[in-house]
Amino acid sequence: MNVELDYGTSKLSVTLPDACEVTLIEKRGSAPVADPAGAVARALSTPVGSAPLAELARGRRSACIVICDITRPVPNGLLLRPIVTTLTHAGIPLSGIEVLIATGLHRPNEGEELARLIDDPWVLENVRIRNHFARDDAEHVDLGVTPGRGVPVKLDRGFMHAELRIVTGLVEPHFMAGYSGGRKVIAPGIAHADTIRTFHNARFMGHPNATQCVLENNPLHEEQLAIAEMVGEVYAVNTVVDEHRALNFVNFGDIRTSHLRAVAHVHEAARVPVARKFRTVLTSAAGYPLDRTYYQT
Repeated sequence: MNVELDYGTSKLSVTLPDACEVTLIEKRGSAPVADPAGAVARALSTPVGSAPLAELARGRRSACIVICDITRPVPNGLLLRPIVTTLTHAGIPLSGIEVLIATGLHRPNEGEELARLIDDPWVLENVRIRNHFARDDAEHVDLGVTPGRGVPVKLDRGFMHAELRIVTGLVEPHFMAGYSGGRKVIAPGIAHADTIRTFHNARFMGHPNATQCVLENNPLHEEQLAIAEMVGEVYAVNTVVDEHRALNFVNFGDIRTSHLRAVAHVHEAARVPVARKFRTVLTSAAGYPLDRTYYQT
C-alpha cells in the first residue's frame, strides 16, 4: 500500500509493507462553508458578544490586525481585505491600519514567504505589515505581572497603542494551551521573550492540564486569559479549517466568548475515538500547500 502525506509544499510518498494492517484516522469534520467570502462578511456583521466590526471602528483613527505567522494555515487571503475595507469604510484611514505578524519567538516572515502568508496582493501593496520581534525590548509595553501566577506581561507596543485591536487565528487542538487561537495570538504571539519563556518553562509544561483539548484548570489558558484582560478591549476573528485547508467555520467578536464558540465547534471533530493502541503511527506536520488562493479579485 502506498500513502501520500502532506510534507513541506509537496507530498511525501511512503510505501507500506504488504503485511501491514492499516487503519486510517481522520477528523470527523463538518462540510466546508459553501460561500467562504459570504461567511466572513456575516461573521463581521453578526458578532459574538460584541458590536459589529463596522460599529466598533466608528470614531477610531487606528487599528492593529494581528495574524499568525507562516506556521499556522489561517486563510488570511479570505479575511484581511474584508476586515481592512470594513475599517476604512467606517472612517479609519488606511494609513492608520497595521497588520502585525504574531511570530512569537519564530523567525520573521519575509519575501515570497510573506506573500504566501498574506495571500492577497492588494493587502501587500496597500496596508502596512510588520513582523513582531520578541527580543526587541524597546518595542514592548510592560504591563506588570498577571495576578494569578505572576507571569511577566510585555506586549508589542504598536498593538497596545492601537485604538482598535483585532486578532485573527486558527482554532485547533494545541499540545499545551488546549486549543490555539484567540487569547493565544496575543501571548505568546506578540509577547516579549520574557513572557514567552515563562509560558514554556517546566512549571507550565509539566502541569497535567496543560495538554490538548483541555481548557478547564489549564494554567497556560488561564494566564493567557488574564493577559487578555490586562490588555483591555480586544476582538477576535476565529477560523476552523478541514484537512484540505477549506474553511468550515468563522466567527468574530469578544476575544473570550467568540473563541469558546469556535472551540465548541471544533471539539468533537478533533477528538476521534480509536478502538485500540497502535505500535506504529505514521503522520506528518500537515505541510503548507502553495495552490490555495482565497482573495477576491
